[in-house]
Amino acid sequence: MTNFVAGLSIGFSLILAIGAQNAFVLKQGLKKQYVFIICLICALSDSILIFLGVTGFAKIIQHYPIIVVIAKYLGAVFLFAYGGKHFYSAIQHNDSLQPSATEHHNIYQMIAMSLAFTWLNPHVYLDTLFLIGAVSVQYQDDSYLFALGAMMASWIFFFSLGFGARLLLPLFRQPRAWQILDLLIGLVMWGIALSLLVKT
Repeated sequence: MTNFVAGLSIGFSLILAIGAQNAFVLKQGLKKQYVFIICLICALSDSILIFLGVTGFAKIIQHYPIIVVIAKYLGAVFLFAYGGKHFYSAIQHNDSLQPSATEHHNIYQMIAMSLAFTWLNPHVYLDTLFLIGAVSVQYQDDSYLFALGAMMASWIFFFSLGFGARLLLPLFRQPRAWQILDLLIGLVMWGIALSLLVKT
């Protein structure tokens, strides 16, 4: 169980940082739009990447770094576009708890966006494939328990964030709160996008 707890602790320490994926899950949790499927995709994607990291896929990435480079630029474009959408929402004063005609997305769009926030985010590869993969070497005898702990951290976090967001709904009945949230999400998205482009 020591290895499981170690994986759980490292998983939480990496995922708790404010990022594009977390902001997306929070916003959809507040909107109550496809929360379960979004949390499921995010947690399952993390689990796949953690499994690959622990089983040595990071070595393949080291031999073919173009994979991360492609994800970096595609991710930056995606984040700039999504951040711009939130700046526009803040300017438009969209203060409804229900999705507006311009904000409504069908389930296929939500699935695509959930996948994009994970698989086009180089930070996710760094956390799961490289960092968790590297640390797991210390637990070779029971690396599966370490990986299981790290995976569990993702499942607990995303579902807690997605479904726990509704506890903030009284606050978001105020129009100003939505404007502030949209501005913050926009800043987070553009900040991460810029960080991707300036890093070599």
